[in-house]
Amino acid sequence: MTRPTSGRILVVDDTPANLSLLLDALTEAGHEILVAEGGRSALSLLEHTTPDLVLMDFVMPGMDGIATCQRLKARPECREVPVLFMTALDEPEQKLRAFEAGALDYITKPVYPPEVLARVAAHLQIRTLQKSLADELALRVEAENQLSQSLDRAVVLADATGRIVFSTRLAEDLLHKHFPARAAHTLPPGLDTDGALLARRFAEHGRNDLQMFILEERGAPPGPAVLMKLGLTAREAEVLYWIAQGKSNPDTATILGASVRTVHKHVEHIFQKLGVETRNAAALTALELLRPR
Repeated sequence: MTRPTSGRILVVDDTPANLSLLLDALTEAGHEILVAEGGRSALSLLEHTTPDLVLMDFVMPGMDGIATCQRLKARPECREVPVLFMTALDEPEQKLRAFEAGALDYITKPVYPPEVLARVAAHLQIRTLQKSLADELALRVEAENQLSQSLDRAVVLADATGRIVFSTRLAEDLLHKHFPARAAHTLPPGLDTDGALLARRFAEHGRNDLQMFILEERGAPPGPAVLMKLGLTAREAEVLYWIAQGKSNPDTATILGASVRTVHKHVEHIFQKLGVETRNAAALTALELLRPR
């Protein structure tokens, strides 16, 4: 049997008896409870924490549930938080207003704890699945958008005039490092001469309209590509490389042009593949391969 998902629940209600009933039931079910006795105090709580779900009373003095829900949904970090209204009103137009304000469901007062727990569990499970799908989608989109940038080799394709039609990020970095004054999107003169940057040229026999160069820096220390020996994808190898350099997830996200959440997901996959539980353990594993021979 699947264990119900627990979460941080914000209960917004000004009726002590109702609060007591909800707190007892939700706490016994393993949820972490936050309590606000009105709309303004609920919004103040949101300055410091983001709940997984909100149980909102419809009728409250001062700021009512509709206004509170609208203000809550205006906060970017709360936009996807499920809001369930609790109401004794049985007027369709009032329920419609609740949905228009951003609510996902409503519970009729007086509340029946088993029903509350069932609805809370269902919406928490849905939200968990949505987050998981969003994470996987972000990884797929990033993989597609970063395909050319994530190749583990410095590859350049150029036409007969020397115009670059494709290059990986590593190739661009090496060209910029060794030929900082070169014209943009153009092969630098002297690329295939003997120097610090080795350029191996490949072209199909009998045609010269397209040529490929694989660039390698002489004497360069091992880079992210070597970490793919650990069974990682090219992107995971890049993330692990920067972990080994002591970079945080936000720093790594900035370097790689990814979101912090996506980097978090990559780190989870890296830990699973390496069989480690900490960043230090992952870094030590990486440094064994990154150490110059």
